[in-house]
Amino acid sequence: MQDFSGRTAVITGGASGIGLGMARAFAGRGMHLVLADLDSALLKRAEQEFADAGVEVVTQACDVSKLEEIERLAELTLERFGGVHVVCSNAGVGLPTSARNMKLADWEWIINVDLWGPIYTVKTFLPLLEEQEVGHINATSSMAGLISSQMMGAYNVAKHGVVALMAATERELRAKKSHVRASVLCPGPINTNISQHSVDFRPGGGKPKGDSKKAGKLAGNIQAALEQGMQPDEVGELVLSAIEQEKFWILTHPHWSKGVQKQLDALIDDQTLTRA
Repeated sequence: MQDFSGRTAVITGGASGIGLGMARAFAGRGMHLVLADLDSALLKRAEQEFADAGVEVVTQACDVSKLEEIERLAELTLERFGGVHVVCSNAGVGLPTSARNMKLADWEWIINVDLWGPIYTVKTFLPLLEEQEVGHINATSSMAGLISSQMMGAYNVAKHGVVALMAATERELRAKKSHVRASVLCPGPINTNISQHSVDFRPGGGKPKGDSKKAGKLAGNIQAALEQGMQPDEVGELVLSAIEQEKFWILTHPHWSKGVQKQLDALIDDQTLTRA
């Protein structure tokens, strides 16, 4: 898909971070925007930013872990713009907690948002893209979807699932010679507020209790890495370029793929697991 002008992009988690970066990139190429997010204040601010710039934009509060809310998002998109051309399932959360200590409620919450969110988005929006025989569907995974680090068990599980979901989707589209394409974004550290948002929107509120000091230290290290990470607007431009070039893998830190290669080498050589 080469022509973006006058077409419509739907982005979940679109009010801040990577989602807002995508929205800015798409708007810069003349696209209409449908932005979904849980944070109503940030959503209103994003809507005002684009409206002031003359971009046609509509927003909706949306919990991506609920199929009916994704379906309502699709209905809003069709009602407002009559079609959809780019869909980015980007909303995500994560908590640095050891797999053995994480409460089942937190497991369920993270997997519901990070994996079921993309599953619901593919189920709902892919048929719409295929009906018009043009378009692109993307989901945000992570380098954690390629290499599992310690202390991020639920996040790793969900993000690996997103990679598998989008790879299966793309292979199926290619096999049926569809003009629709799929891709997966696997970012490294990006300067976003995902850590704070995850705490703010965690069911019950606040940080998990009872985990080790190691988890707290890791949380601090993650936040420091995020603050020094790539800017979301740069990621948005990378995603736009990848869609334009029909790339499947979108990597913000390509050199990190060496870790994936080391893991594959270990698998082949002696079936050990390399440290991420």
